[in-house]
Amino acid sequence: MAVLRDGHIHTPFCPHGSGDSFKKYIERSISEGLQTITFAEHAPLPAGFEDTVPEKDSAMPYTELHSYLEEINKWKKEYENDIEILTGLEVDFIEGFDHETKAFLDNVGPMLDDSILSVHFLLAGGSYTCLDYSPESFAELVKKTGSVERTVNLYFQTLHQSIDCDLGKHKPKRIGHITLIRKFHKRFDPVDLQSKVHALLDSIASKGMELDYNGAGTAKPLCRESYPPRDVALEAKKRGIPLIYGSDAHQAKELMQGTGQLI
Repeated sequence: MAVLRDGHIHTPFCPHGSGDSFKKYIERSISEGLQTITFAEHAPLPAGFEDTVPEKDSAMPYTELHSYLEEINKWKKEYENDIEILTGLEVDFIEGFDHETKAFLDNVGPMLDDSILSVHFLLAGGSYTCLDYSPESFAELVKKTGSVERTVNLYFQTLHQSIDCDLGKHKPKRIGHITLIRKFHKRFDPVDLQSKVHALLDSIASKGMELDYNGAGTAKPLCRESYPPRDVALEAKKRGIPLIYGSDAHQAKELMQGTGQLI
């Protein structure tokens, strides 16, 4: 798979990122032969939702959103003859916060060229847990649900909700890393995802949406596969779902990660 586009790059505005500059990401992208990139920073979490990770650093604060958008516009102009830069966000779908997320997208959507809708937080046992924060947080989630299988079921239920929900005309058309639930699969008992994944792909195809073909999992020691892995990507292609490669880079050196595993 020739990679000319990276649709999922983070920025110095990421509170849990490296702080690498926009310029460093852009220059590395050009050197790798990329023609188009999307800066897709973690959007501010919905109003009224409390970040569950210890450092409260899952997403950029709302107070920094305007500066983020202005910065990208500046770099677009500076590099307009070298590479296409798209303004984007990675938006969290969080069960119970549809209205707040729609209100946010109604406001910021007109300023975006591209965006991703991802699930990181699951509601179980009356509280939310960030499923991919750490093996320990995943274990906590399994304890809440009662088993790995129930956790997986909850994850796919939430993904289906994200696909079906009405988030307005600016709802992201690309669904993020649909097998993120496998980030720690080498430690936890694996669950057969085939039927769940196929049903999800059918839903994505029926809505005319895209898929984030994310290389970050290949670098995670308890995962070592893309999100989704090759067999799922092939099923997506059979259904005509566009696969958009995303490095999910949180530092410039992570650009192009996982490309060796792509179909």
